[in-house]
Amino acid sequence: MRDCSQVMEARSMGLQALESEAVLGRFRTVYEKMNSALDGMPYAELGVSDEVMEQVELMNAQLTRCKKRRDTQDIELAMDLMVILQKKEDDERGSDGAILDRLASKLELQTLPDLRAETVAIKKLINERNGQHPDSTKQIVELLSKFKAVAGVDEKNVLGGEVAVTAKSLDKCPSLMIPDDFLCPITLEIMTDPVIVASGQSYERRSIQRWLDSGERTCPKTRQPLAHLSLAPNYALKNLILQWCEKHKVELQNREPEPEPIDDNRPKEDIPSLVEALSSIHPDVQRKAAKKIRVLSKESPENRTLIAHNSGIPALIGLLAYPDKKVQENTVTSLLNLSIDKGNKLLITKGGAIPLIVEILRNGSPEGQENSAATLFSLSMLDENKAAIGTLGGIAPLVELLANGTVRGKKDAATAIFNLVLNQQNKLRAVQAGIVPALTKIIDDGSQLAMVDEALSIFLLLSSHPGCLGEVGTTAFVEKLVQLIKEGTPKNKECALSVLLELGSKKQPLLVHALRFGLHEHLSIIARTGTSRAQRKANSLIQLAKKCY
Repeated sequence: MRDCSQVMEARSMGLQALESEAVLGRFRTVYEKMNSALDGMPYAELGVSDEVMEQVELMNAQLTRCKKRRDTQDIELAMDLMVILQKKEDDERGSDGAILDRLASKLELQTLPDLRAETVAIKKLINERNGQHPDSTKQIVELLSKFKAVAGVDEKNVLGGEVAVTAKSLDKCPSLMIPDDFLCPITLEIMTDPVIVASGQSYERRSIQRWLDSGERTCPKTRQPLAHLSLAPNYALKNLILQWCEKHKVELQNREPEPEPIDDNRPKEDIPSLVEALSSIHPDVQRKAAKKIRVLSKESPENRTLIAHNSGIPALIGLLAYPDKKVQENTVTSLLNLSIDKGNKLLITKGGAIPLIVEILRNGSPEGQENSAATLFSLSMLDENKAAIGTLGGIAPLVELLANGTVRGKKDAATAIFNLVLNQQNKLRAVQAGIVPALTKIIDDGSQLAMVDEALSIFLLLSSHPGCLGEVGTTAFVEKLVQLIKEGTPKNKECALSVLLELGSKKQPLLVHALRFGLHEHLSIIARTGTSRAQRKANSLIQLAKKCY
C-alpha cells in the first residue's frame, strides 16, 4: 500500500494510468500470498469458531475471484494506452482520435483546469524523480501533449517554458519551478507578451486574441463576461518574467506571430466584389458571399476595416430579413464579428439593424439565435444602445432564449441581459418578460450550476430597482439564497450574500425571514473564512441583522 500510494500521491492521472498495470500486478501478488496462507492454515488445531471459519472461507473465495478477474475497463485502458503511445506524430485527429478522446474522458483530462492541474503534477513528479525513470517520464509528458492537442491547446512545449529547462537539462536544474502567474492560463506556457483583459486576468497575447477571434466574449479563466475586448500590455508582469528567466538562465523561445494563411483564390481585393455580391439579384450568389464575408470578418482587424469601408455593413443589414435561415445566421454572425470595432457598433445601430437582429433572435435557427444574442450584447456595450435594444423589443426574446434555448444560447442570453439591465427601464422590461422564473429555474437546475453566478448577478441588478422588488423579494427566493449561502461554491455564496444584502436593506422582513431560516450561523463562518468580498457582505448583513432584533 505504501509503494502504490506514491503513484496516487503524484496526483498525475497520466502516471496512474501508465502505472496501473504495475499496481494491479502488485495487488495480485498480495492476493495470491494471502490466498495461499489462508489455504494452509491449521484451523482445527486453532479451535476457531464456525462464524470465524465462515468469514475466512468468504474472504478466501473473494481472493480467488480477484486473482482470476480482469476488469474489461482495465484491459481497454491498457490497450488504448499502448496504441496511443506507439503512434507517431502523424494523425491524432484521424483513426486514433476516438481512442484519445476516450482516454481523455476516462482520465478526466478534457478541460483547461484539469490539464493545468496535470501539468503541475507532472512538473512536481519530474522534480521528485530527479532524472530517474526517464522512459516513463517521457511517456507521461508525451501523453499530456496529446491530450492538450485534443483540447485545442496550441503549444510546442507541453510543460510551458519549463520544458526547455527540464527536458533538455534535467540533471542540471531538476528543482526549477515556474511561478504559476508566469504561465498563460490557456496554453499553460510561460508568457512572452502578457496582456490584461477586462476581467483583470493576464494571458499570452496570441492565445487570448485567438480566443476572442473565435467569437468568445468571456474570460477563459473566470468565465465572466468581458466588459470590453481591449488588450492592455502587462509590462510589470513581462519585466518580472524577464528578470526571473535571466536569474535562472532560462532562454525564452521567440514566438513570432503566425502568418495569416494565404489563399490565392481569395485575395484581399476580393472584399469589394464580395460586398457587391451581397446585393446580387441571384440568391445563390448572395448565399456564397454572406458565408465568405462571415469567414473574412472573423479572420483579422484588417478584413473588418475593409468590409466596413466598402459599405459592407449596410449590405449585410439588408440581408438580415432574408427568408433563408442559414443566410440570416451567416449575416448576423458577420455583424457580430464586425461589431468588435467600436466604430462599427455605431454603423450597425444607425443602419437600423437592431429590430432585424431581434427578429432573428425570435425566429431564427438555433445558431442564429445564439449569435443574435451575442450581437446584441456586443452592441449594448454602448450605453445609448442599451436603451435602444430595450425600446425595440430585444428583452423579451432574450428572456425566452434564457429559459428555453440551447446551453450556449442560455449563456449568450444571460450575458446580453446582464449588460442590458444596467439600464433602469430595462430592469422592468425584463421582469415583465418573465425573467424571474427563468433565473430561478437556472438556480434550481443543478445541471446548470455554471450559470448560477450569472443568474445571481442579474438578480442583484434587478433588486436595486423598486419596481422589481415585488417579483424578486419573496420569502421563497430568500430561502434559496440562504441555501446557496449554506451549501454553494465560494462564488455562489458571495453572489447570494450580495443579493440578500440588497433585498434586506430595502425590505427588512426578508432579512428577518432569512435569519429564521438559519442564516446567522453561516454569516459568522463566512465573515471569518469567505472570500474578501463575501466577508464584507457577511459583516454588513450581521450589522443589518442587529437592527432586526
